[in-house]
Amino acid sequence: MSRIAKNPVILPAGVECARNGLELVIKGPKGQLRHGVHPLVTVEQASSTLKFSAVDASAQADALSGTTRALVQNMVTGVSRGFERRLTIVGVGYRAAVQGRALNLTLGFSHPVVYDVPEGITIETPSQTEIVVKGADKQRVGQVAAEIRAYRPPEPYKGKGVRYSDETVVKKEAKKK
Repeated sequence: MSRIAKNPVILPAGVECARNGLELVIKGPKGQLRHGVHPLVTVEQASSTLKFSAVDASAQADALSGTTRALVQNMVTGVSRGFERRLTIVGVGYRAAVQGRALNLTLGFSHPVVYDVPEGITIETPSQTEIVVKGADKQRVGQVAAEIRAYRPPEPYKGKGVRYSDETVVKKEAKKK
């Protein structure tokens, strides 16, 4: 049995779990998330805990039980506390501003870049060079942060561009004559 699947998922106060056949619906103060459970995984709900186990002894069922447990744990964390990803903009004249449901980025192009914020995600700009992406779905928060970073990833010579706040950019040495 998967070592990860052995640990139960504990539902904190204010978080509810409902099952519709092979679908789990997790509701909490930050929103509602859904996940389709694979037929090789069984989910047992006891008061405020969820336990995951493999239907048979196959390697695939064992792996899926641990993966499902990890995904559901992320869903519970997301609907109770939420997830956030911080980005930093480095470069002269590079800046970001939120206007309604759009993020305006000035990244050294001849035109401003406008990123439409998807549903379920909120973006804040505490300063012109900081972007905070927040949401209940960990995968969507990471995907939105990656899409924003992809407009101008950090370049290796000066380090200019959009980077994660915990990212370290290793700079290359310039060519010698």
